[in-house]
Amino acid sequence: MLKSLIPILRIFDEAKAKAFYVDFLGFAVDWEHRFEADLPLYLQISKDSCLLHLSEHHGDGCPGAALRIETEHLAAYQQQLIGKQYRYARPAIQDTPWGSKDMTICDPFGNRLIFTEQDQSQPIT
Repeated sequence: MLKSLIPILRIFDEAKAKAFYVDFLGFAVDWEHRFEADLPLYLQISKDSCLLHLSEHHGDGCPGAALRIETEHLAAYQQQLIGKQYRYARPAIQDTPWGSKDMTICDPFGNRLIFTEQDQSQPIT
């Protein structure tokens, strides 16, 4: 029996990762792990029901990954993000041909997070 999926995204700088995922996107750090103080960081972050793992370890994912994150109240979330005036992103919402509204934001490491909400006026085909 399959259960939930937790993607692992590669990061290269703890401060930049926390500025983006925690300060800008509003995720919380659930836990952090290092084998020793000067070794790479591995951590879990969450926001609502979304869990992500971020890793500085070589081999834990490649930069440039893309994730689709199902979202409710996308327009309100977009306005919240724009209000933070994050230096590196001013996310916009796009209507897709397949009936969703998508907001794509790239993290500082080249990973794309696509926050997606099904357009309720569009039938699912």
